[in-house]
Amino acid sequence: MGMLFSTLLSSLFGTKDVRILILGLDNAGKTTILYKLYAPDKVVRTMPTLGFNVEQVTFKGLTFSLWDLGGQTNMRPYWRCYLANTDAIIYVVDSVDKERIELARKELLLVLQEEEMSSTHLLVFANKQDQEGAMTEAEVAEGLGLYSIKDKKWHICKTTATTGDGLQAGLEWLAETLNQTEE
Repeated sequence: MGMLFSTLLSSLFGTKDVRILILGLDNAGKTTILYKLYAPDKVVRTMPTLGFNVEQVTFKGLTFSLWDLGGQTNMRPYWRCYLANTDAIIYVVDSVDKERIELARKELLLVLQEEEMSSTHLLVFANKQDQEGAMTEAEVAEGLGLYSIKDKKWHICKTTATTGDGLQAGLEWLAETLNQTEE
């Protein structure tokens, strides 16, 4: 209902277009999140992303162009080709994959140090919270080194991509933050 109302208001008053990259290691849930945001009532079977998927979602007067980039080892070097004109990054972490949290941190910090990222915002989805042994938001934030990021706004939300739990809260923060930036 909220998305419908937001869409109606946007059609009356216009929207601001924002470019958002959805990044993270392979099998973190990026594509599932993309399609849960794009078509929340549809069940979409996903497979590893080779290249990218793009969808547009209107939310709170903003039109999010969501770019879901493949997270496999051989795809990550190409992330930097998509950084220009990006307003925010949604970084998706598999909260159960404790063995690769350091790698997730390394890849995130590589992206954030790029010149094009100087004015972007960061939303982290600590995904797969429905699974046993999932790290808490604080553990994921610590593992990614988020507490050391002082030059940009960031936020972390626990999520379960398959059910959509937590996604709305993340989008709320992102929309509010992007709207404040415009003012």
